[in-house]
Amino acid sequence: MKLMSKPQYEEWTASTRDARMQWWREARFGMFIHFGLYSTPGRHEWMQVYENVPHEEYEKLADQFQPKEGAPREWIKLAKAAGMKYAVLTTRHHEGFSLWDSKVNPYNSVNYGPHRDIVREFVDACREFGLKIGFYTSLMDWHHPDGWKCAYDLEARKRFNQYITDLNTELLTNYGKIDILWYDVSLPMESWEGWDSVARNQYLRSLQPDIIINNRSRLPEDFGTPEENLKAEDRDWEACMTFNGISWGYVDPEQAAPFSYSAQQILHMLQKCTSSGGNLLLNIGPGPDGSVPADAVEPLTKVGQWLEKNGEAVYGKKVPISRTGVLGNGLAFATSDENNAYLWTFIWPKGGTMSMGGYLEAPKKVYLLQDGTPIDFEFEGQRITFKNLPEKAPDKICGASVIVMEFDGAPKTLFASRYPQFHQGWDKPENYI
Repeated sequence: MKLMSKPQYEEWTASTRDARMQWWREARFGMFIHFGLYSTPGRHEWMQVYENVPHEEYEKLADQFQPKEGAPREWIKLAKAAGMKYAVLTTRHHEGFSLWDSKVNPYNSVNYGPHRDIVREFVDACREFGLKIGFYTSLMDWHHPDGWKCAYDLEARKRFNQYITDLNTELLTNYGKIDILWYDVSLPMESWEGWDSVARNQYLRSLQPDIIINNRSRLPEDFGTPEENLKAEDRDWEACMTFNGISWGYVDPEQAAPFSYSAQQILHMLQKCTSSGGNLLLNIGPGPDGSVPADAVEPLTKVGQWLEKNGEAVYGKKVPISRTGVLGNGLAFATSDENNAYLWTFIWPKGGTMSMGGYLEAPKKVYLLQDGTPIDFEFEGQRITFKNLPEKAPDKICGASVIVMEFDGAPKTLFASRYPQFHQGWDKPENYI
């Protein structure tokens, strides 16, 4: 394989990106799973560093690590029930412990602890439930002797880069088709040259031609990864979010006071990601035995029930809305595709009416997404008014009903403004969005 230059490599990946990313752009919602030795003490996935735990002490967790049979299936069964379309597992976190039968790294779950290939169980579960498969892989490794030497020792750098390549070669050749390679923490080296990322990623793509790769190997690659925030990027992007605001790994709920998301809050994140052209990768940190944390089960199950009735507002090709105030109002936030505006009503209006301003054309019909019930409406002066609405929110799962406005083409709207008079008669085509 002839090694490409960085511009050549980026041109090559760009030429196939749309085809490779199509499923991901329509999936919108995935499960992140942080599971490793740190799950056993349940304090934090960075505890080895935060507590300055010596290697010989931390390594004792390897035999204590005993996930029960079938744990990965529980994770993916819940992901399926939640309406998630893909899952990403921490195959090896910064602690350096591999969750598969690695011949490169003896410090793994087959030689220690459960003596099982957890990655294999995860892959099998994803295939059983029809989810796309993602492998998280850390570049930083606290356990490997070259993990820090590589920053200043060229021979150590060469050895460590080969180690990282060999680990990921195992992952991408032993389990059939893999859909996502999710890098994390490219330290201590701070450039793609230091990590030899062009050569490595080019090689790994040769093993999995359809794979998509995130932006954490010091190259832009296929998608951005804002962490613990929903800030949109001017490209494909995916917000990765903890479930409790404290830790990616397991936290014992009896010994902590974490914030856990409700179903409504998860839906609000989904709306914001979808309306801004992104995906939501929502994390769970399984317990020491691999059990799904109890605080995640009910809200994720509710979200899945809601998506069964309202998933059209989330899944599939969506048009990013740069100014959600144009398509929504204080009671409703919008997502949109080529012909429809989906109004997510987190606050159901009193009095049986609700209005939307800034529209230049009337929709051809308006209805509730969950069951197709028609909604009466009037259009006057760039204002659409829904009439005779139910007194209470029709959605009985989360209280978030979706109203669909269906147009003959893309909704034609005005720029949002703080001044209502700014919109009156302002109907120049160049001001459409």
